[in-house]
Amino acid sequence: MNSDRQPSGRSLVSGRWVVGHREGRPVLIERGEVVFENGEIVFVGHAFPGEVVRRIERPDALIAPGFIDLDAVCDLDTAVLSLDNTPSWRKGRVWPTSYIARGPSEMYSADELAFQKRYGLAQLLRNGITTALPIASLFYRQWGETYEEFAAAAEAADELGMRVYLGPAYRSGHTQVDESGAVSLFMDEARGLAGLDEAIRFCRDMEGRAGGRVRTMLAPDRIESCTPELLRRTGAAARDLDVPLRLHCHQSRFEVETVMARHGVSPTAWLTSLGLLGPHVLLPHFTDFPTIDGVSTREADLAALLAADATVVHCPVVMARNGAALDGFSALRERGLRIGLGTDTWPPDMILNMQVGLMLGRVMARSVCRPSSAEMFDAATWVGADALGRPDLGRLMPGARADLIAIDFGHDGIGQVIDPIQTLMQSSAGRDVTDVIVEGRVAMEHRVIPGFDAAAAHARAQKQFDGLIARYPERTFGHPPVAEIFQPSYPLERAP
Repeated sequence: MNSDRQPSGRSLVSGRWVVGHREGRPVLIERGEVVFENGEIVFVGHAFPGEVVRRIERPDALIAPGFIDLDAVCDLDTAVLSLDNTPSWRKGRVWPTSYIARGPSEMYSADELAFQKRYGLAQLLRNGITTALPIASLFYRQWGETYEEFAAAAEAADELGMRVYLGPAYRSGHTQVDESGAVSLFMDEARGLAGLDEAIRFCRDMEGRAGGRVRTMLAPDRIESCTPELLRRTGAAARDLDVPLRLHCHQSRFEVETVMARHGVSPTAWLTSLGLLGPHVLLPHFTDFPTIDGVSTREADLAALLAADATVVHCPVVMARNGAALDGFSALRERGLRIGLGTDTWPPDMILNMQVGLMLGRVMARSVCRPSSAEMFDAATWVGADALGRPDLGRLMPGARADLIAIDFGHDGIGQVIDPIQTLMQSSAGRDVTDVIVEGRVAMEHRVIPGFDAAAAHARAQKQFDGLIARYPERTFGHPPVAEIFQPSYPLERAP
């Protein structure tokens, strides 16, 4: 580790404001200071009386806890391909049975997979995300993710200085579309159980690497693509390993209808019956509670979530693009439901997700004030840390790990400021994050990540993405040409 990025002795970071933490709640400290040593915060306040070996002064910045991203895109995100190109089963987002009959193949090489993990982690850092639980699409995979690619991700996280929870995704099945256009599930339970075994091996081998910055989790794919046996074994393994368990839940009409048709209950009730819910269970994309025989499951499902102390992971941007929104953010929080945030799409901008979450929350509640800016900021910081059982993260206070970011408020694009958190929700963006410190180590300074060539990585990512698009016809319904799958927004006049 470069000693210039983590010198021995105490370091001090100062800013126009500091989001500190006192007596269990955030406080805003004007012209504040944060002092840390050996990766741990030792002081937050004014006029530190001791000696320091390094000062990082950001007089126009908000100094804040690093963001906690519970569903962090770590991929060349394919969501842009489905933004206007619908329905998904016609556009390569569901495997045609003709493709399955030929035998699914990997769309990326091992080297490309390793690159996109490192690329994705770097982009998260550039947006002020210091703790990430990566996720990637399985649409273009042969089946699930592998031990080897996540070992490469652990190495990249160590090199970049990021805090991560890693685990290869696995599944019992996936959606398929037949010649008539009917969508169903293709299942192979043995393959899913083998994926779980590999994920368990990864957890046992990788937990606690990089001085504790690399942790592990179990991350089965969406619940409708997992058999009851796979989920039962996953829950038992998560408890045995004492690692977080993340699985998508209540995220789509197809999922909800499939679970209710197969099991006669809501997805939450099904997970409860399998003994899967618990304090370290993370449920991304939870949007609404279904209705069974004309009766909403909201109260019963909410009671189950509260009894289990599980966490809903709100991903506002990606869900809004799909016409969905979490109903009742503030009301659910007041009932005691823990709601953290995830990005899960490009850009991996937590500030944008807070902004969209605030707007959607007010639209759904028909309110001009709920949720508040503070509620969204809480969800991106200490609430996400609590979901991981980490009271030492998401807070700037003595005893916490020294994970902090600087957000620039000194440029003319930020607008006017009466309160930095409110201005953050109105005018800022992930591009305003200038500095990132993780475990006391400078991971990014003045928007530069040591050893990461952003321009070269962007060029490589686009080339790799173009290669993926070129292969889309082979795994798209009817196997049409690329130009038919992805049509331009306006008639395109190509250059001669």
